[in-house]
Amino acid sequence: MYILRLLFGVLGNGAALFLFLAPVVTFWRIIKKKSTEEFSGVPYISTLLNCLLSGWYGLPFVSEHNLLVTTINGTGTVIESVYVVIFLIFAPKNVKVKMFGLLMMALTVFSMVVLISIFALHGQSRKLFCGFAATIFSICMYASPLSVMRLVIKTKSVEFMPFFLSLFVFLCGSSWFIYGLLGNDPFISVPNGFGCGLGALQLILYFIYRDLKGNEAEDASKVTVDAELGLVHKPQQYQ
Repeated sequence: MYILRLLFGVLGNGAALFLFLAPVVTFWRIIKKKSTEEFSGVPYISTLLNCLLSGWYGLPFVSEHNLLVTTINGTGTVIESVYVVIFLIFAPKNVKVKMFGLLMMALTVFSMVVLISIFALHGQSRKLFCGFAATIFSICMYASPLSVMRLVIKTKSVEFMPFFLSLFVFLCGSSWFIYGLLGNDPFISVPNGFGCGLGALQLILYFIYRDLKGNEAEDASKVTVDAELGLVHKPQQYQ
């Protein structure tokens, strides 16, 4: 059982790493153009907070035998921090102020969870508190691609829902869902079960609409998408 759980943890690490690296193309575009255009920085801050909380939950003094959770979320924290810094550098002044405020709020939430769990809670109560915090933000992160799924149904085009991105959302959610089940840990299995289900729905939509073309697909070409978390944005000329 331990070997099987370890295997799914390693698979989950690999799939999650792919998802964390998915926005590299987006940020290369931002760096080249020296502008964040109409992209939103919110998903990167929310993902950063999720990584911080999940990584904290995986530490041995919070929950036992979940070190793989900490390793991948620690890696995710570094990657998302780089994204946030790049976004803050190239964002317009008004957006920069808002994003910095959101970043401070996220760091404040994480700091409060850390301080409360260290000084006010112990044992099972610490695990429950940190687990609930991590679960809430994990579900929020997985729910982000709903906007792209809605776009696919509306336009009958999968142009902005890449197959491999959907596949790795499914693989990541599935791996960590099984990992959580094998470890009898609902704080890992529940949010990742949700992610597994959403990933499966994305794949179903992909196979339904992959061969459809027409006016809907042409309309979809006017819309660009943040590939990491499925945030849709329309260039100003089409707004």
